[in-house]
Amino acid sequence: MSEQYENLVRILGNDIHGELNMLIGLNQIKGIGYMFANSMLQVLKISPHQKIGNLTTEQISSIEKIIENPKAADFPTWFLNRRQDALTGEDLHFVTSDIAFNIRNDIEREKNLFSWRGYRHMYGLKVRGQRTRCTGRKGGAVGVAKGGKVLPKGGAGAPAGGGAVVEEGAAAPAAEGTAPADAKPAADAKPAAAEKKE
Repeated sequence: MSEQYENLVRILGNDIHGELNMLIGLNQIKGIGYMFANSMLQVLKISPHQKIGNLTTEQISSIEKIIENPKAADFPTWFLNRRQDALTGEDLHFVTSDIAFNIRNDIEREKNLFSWRGYRHMYGLKVRGQRTRCTGRKGGAVGVAKGGKVLPKGGAGAPAGGGAVVEEGAAAPAAEGTAPADAKPAADAKPAAAEKKE
């Protein structure tokens, strides 16, 4: 363990906080998992419990060399995340932005070949045989739209006598034997009180 301490350690373009343990700090690099980091530290004979800020420049460069070419350090092929590459046929290990770049290229190649996987990618559907009946929905809510209110024909809330439904704002029809509310009395009609006096 070196006496120097760095607050930020830069490994393959990734800034890692120096107070993290070696295993946790190396896991911050995309493409490096727990087992890969542990095996790498065993090959380099670095304690996995020391702080990553105590690494020397020689140790950092040796870590970068193993990450860039793990086959040179006799790593087994099942440790690598890109076995039998479609273009080269070799076993590779991608890290950082190379992972997303190659995934995009793989999807575009499937689309250009018009394979079934390419069609599924084009339409945004599940590719690996999952069910789509109840999951994997995209976009807005799926369901039945609610309509307007419907009044019952003869039940509660229906007009008496089974009459027509009156729209809002329209005047209600007058019952039989009663005058409309806005009707004016005739000119020759006399009040009921005056008829009694006579």
